[in-house]
Amino acid sequence: MKTVVVREHGGVDRLLMEDHPVPLPGPGELRIAVRGVGLNHLDVWVRRGVKGHVFPLPIIPGCDISGTVDLAGAGTSRFRAGDEVVVAPGFSCGHCHQCRSGRDALCRQYGIRGESCDGGCAEYVVIPETSLFPKPATLSFEEAAAMPLVFLTAWHMLVERARLKAGEKVLIHAAASGVSSAAIQIARLLGARVLATAGSAEKCRLATELGAEEAVNYREADFRSEVKRWTGKAGVEVALDHIGSETFGPTLACLAKGGRYVTCGSTSGFEMKTDFRIVFFKSLSILGSTMGSDHELETVLGLAAEGRLRPVLEQALPLEKVGEAHQHLESRKAMGKTVLVP
Repeated sequence: MKTVVVREHGGVDRLLMEDHPVPLPGPGELRIAVRGVGLNHLDVWVRRGVKGHVFPLPIIPGCDISGTVDLAGAGTSRFRAGDEVVVAPGFSCGHCHQCRSGRDALCRQYGIRGESCDGGCAEYVVIPETSLFPKPATLSFEEAAAMPLVFLTAWHMLVERARLKAGEKVLIHAAASGVSSAAIQIARLLGARVLATAGSAEKCRLATELGAEEAVNYREADFRSEVKRWTGKAGVEVALDHIGSETFGPTLACLAKGGRYVTCGSTSGFEMKTDFRIVFFKSLSILGSTMGSDHELETVLGLAAEGRLRPVLEQALPLEKVGEAHQHLESRKAMGKTVLVP
């Protein structure tokens, strides 16, 4: 079968196309014929390497997987050959206190496919049956592969971490990114009001189409001034940010008293610098968030099945064009998700 393999960190030339044996499922596992693999910034970091983090190279990247059940191992019963499925991007031990409490992502053995172990950039993958969910009939395979990581992440950030409530105002950066395009929809579904930022007029239009009340082109206007105007100087109750160093300080300044800043990433840099006085005088909360639990993924997939949430799919490319897909994501020109099709 065709696979994408990263054997050493570096540029897109480190994304190797290789032939591997078709895997066989063991007890409790199912073999999935892959129909779509969503691309995320995580894949770029796996390929580039991250200082201080060790990836188990060689590795097959790709954590967002959709496909059909191809072959069942012993002891499986929930799915049959031909069933259309979505794979949970994360996995945990399943039996520790955190897992039993529904907080899978806090498990000490938690990992992400394509980062901690081989992922889905291949024609076939073998997955434990417990990590599979029915694909919403409302979504194509490509759309389904564009959904798990970003909607799970956005849901966990807004619902579980920031506790966003109806009527609250929320600032969402990088509106055209996967996580933020999901977050805009989730915030509106919860009854919140959204001001989004983006780097072009086209991306701002996408933000308003997704449900943002206003969208600010940060290349042409100061988003802090726009938040001040939009909120009548009160500030927003919640800010969602995965840009990092570039936006951290200015975003904290946009928060109302008691406001919550929630982050899941730092694409512009890892240092967080601020005046601590603004944090304690305004009783601000700075919240980290990584992934989410399977029950949350089940919730967002259910909402997609009802047509209440939908991923923004920009393009589907053949698996062989994985290098082109990475370059497009790194260019910051993406207007939604790129999905690779084996």
